[in-house]
Amino acid sequence: MHPLLKRYIPLADMLASTFGEDCEVVLHDLAVPEHSVVYVANGQVTGRCIGQGIEHLVREVMQADGPEQDYAVNDYFHKHGHLIRSSSLFIRDDEDCLIGAMCINLDTTKIQQQIAFLQSLMPAPPAPSAAHDDKKVSRVEDMVMSLVDNILAGCDVRLLTREERMEKIRFMQKRGIFQVKGSIEQVAKRLGITKVTVYSYLDELRKKEQTAGR
Repeated sequence: MHPLLKRYIPLADMLASTFGEDCEVVLHDLAVPEHSVVYVANGQVTGRCIGQGIEHLVREVMQADGPEQDYAVNDYFHKHGHLIRSSSLFIRDDEDCLIGAMCINLDTTKIQQQIAFLQSLMPAPPAPSAAHDDKKVSRVEDMVMSLVDNILAGCDVRLLTREERMEKIRFMQKRGIFQVKGSIEQVAKRLGITKVTVYSYLDELRKKEQTAGR
């Protein structure tokens, strides 16, 4: 675990204790995206365990509200039949490099109707400007490419077998990395293959998932 992330463990425990058994706090070290979870408080909410990888973080970064904002709030996903409300704080080191994230997962199953009522009272956010969108996209792209570099760190891509490359592509695809514009070209460049090959891997993975789901 990065030394700076250890400072967030008491905060994670405090938040979990404050909001009770329906609140889970997960601390990620993004240096190792495939095994990023380094601390969990109240893990019974989603069943997250130390050593697991990122799941919803890329989507939350894409929903962040601007280039200066180091957090994303109110992302919803389902886990074990429960509706989970998730917010994430993106943690940077002294050189402003993204090193980790602290994610708060709140089980809203018991209060879905109350939340819907409260949300109906909130004003709609102002429409972002084109310049705002450009900066936001740039920040998301930088973050995603940093994750790709971390996923490929420690291995010589020239020596990867086809199966190993497929596994890297599968991990990236599951984490939503290929939802970001230009990511396929960048991943192909880093792996030393063509983007056509990346497309073929993704197509093969989709066919395998469809076959497994039958």
